[in-house]
Amino acid sequence: MSTCCRALILALALAAPLGLSACSREALAAEEPEAPKAPPKPLVVVADVTRDDVPVVRTYVARTEARDTVVVEARVEAILEEMDFEEGRRVSQGDVLYRLDKRTYEANLSAAQARQAKAEADLKLANEQVSVRAAEAAVDKAVAALGKAQQDVARLRPLAEQDAVPRQDLDTAVAAEEVAAADLAARQADLENSRIMEEVAVLQAEAELQGAQADVALAQLDLDYCTIECPIDGLIGRTMVDVGNLVGRGGSSELVTVSSIDPMRVTMAISEAEFLNFQRQDRDRRDERNGDEEGTPVTLLQADDSEYEYEGHIVTAERAVAVETGTLQLVAEFPNPEGILRPGQFGRIRASVGLLEDAVLVPQRAVMEQQSAKVVYVVDDADKVSLRTVTVSERFGDKFVVLDGLDGGERVVIEGQLKARPGMTVQVGDAVSAEPDAGGGAAGDDATDGDG
Repeated sequence: MSTCCRALILALALAAPLGLSACSREALAAEEPEAPKAPPKPLVVVADVTRDDVPVVRTYVARTEARDTVVVEARVEAILEEMDFEEGRRVSQGDVLYRLDKRTYEANLSAAQARQAKAEADLKLANEQVSVRAAEAAVDKAVAALGKAQQDVARLRPLAEQDAVPRQDLDTAVAAEEVAAADLAARQADLENSRIMEEVAVLQAEAELQGAQADVALAQLDLDYCTIECPIDGLIGRTMVDVGNLVGRGGSSELVTVSSIDPMRVTMAISEAEFLNFQRQDRDRRDERNGDEEGTPVTLLQADDSEYEYEGHIVTAERAVAVETGTLQLVAEFPNPEGILRPGQFGRIRASVGLLEDAVLVPQRAVMEQQSAKVVYVVDDADKVSLRTVTVSERFGDKFVVLDGLDGGERVVIEGQLKARPGMTVQVGDAVSAEPDAGGGAAGDDATDGDG
């Protein structure tokens, strides 16, 4: 092969790869994707952080108890003959509950009345005694006899001195005078003795009559006790003794228990500091109402977490703080016209214990947990997100009271937190009003129950 042929073959071999390489680059360039577009801003919903005066509310474990509880007892010994009430129902004061066999006590009353009649007759007899009048007449007679004797002596003395009459006549007259004087003294003593005896007889008769009257009263009481009436308005329990049993001293004395139910009392234990708050609130409330003594209003949450329909008020407090627990028992009263509340039920008392003025409020939906801390996403005016750690305390409706981390006026994310990140710019949707719901709670509605 000539030199020219070899040079042509070599040139063709070198040109083929270059051509293929250029074609490949054009094909690859045609297949490259376009540059990625920027992702859309995440959509979030925000709400305003506000300021408001917030009442501080606490919840305490509580128990209902009757204001008055009476154990009805048999006061005389007798057989129980009748039971005139329906167990577990309302009763009124004066309703007949039981009737006892009263024949024995009717006989006792008759005997006592007979003794009274005799005592009245004895008193009448004592008042009509004539011994004093007879003694008075005897004294008058003795006075007259003494006067006559004294006249005889006065008449005979000058005659005897002139020997106009025998001296013996004067001596006889003087002796008669002395006898008359002695008789008068005796009659006067008899009169005094008669007066004393008559007075004593009257007093004794009066005492006998008083004793007989007391016996009649006691016998009448025993007879009345055979009809047992309800002492108070309230709810009656189950009878403890059935008809036919002996009750009273020789038998069971306790028959049934009656408890008042309207109003119903509810007791709760609070700390000393909270008690001082209650006192201050009561003082302020009385000042506002010109001395009205109505206590702090409270709400009762029943065992099923339903709110009792009537509002109660604090009416009294225990005399002293319990040394063991450092708490004080408060007593509230609630109207209970339908008898829904019964003694011994458990529930919770919700009461206002203070006021947080100009408190910072953040929606609960905005608060998240992050590494044991409470955080919120704050959106600034440029719609840029920042993470803020907050300290919250009370609840007020659907909001938290913020102690630290927010000042009020900020916008916080309440929907779309999972799409937001610190430093990210977001798209803000319609803002949600930060005003509390109508009737929406007070601070501390869901606070931990106080010591019971």
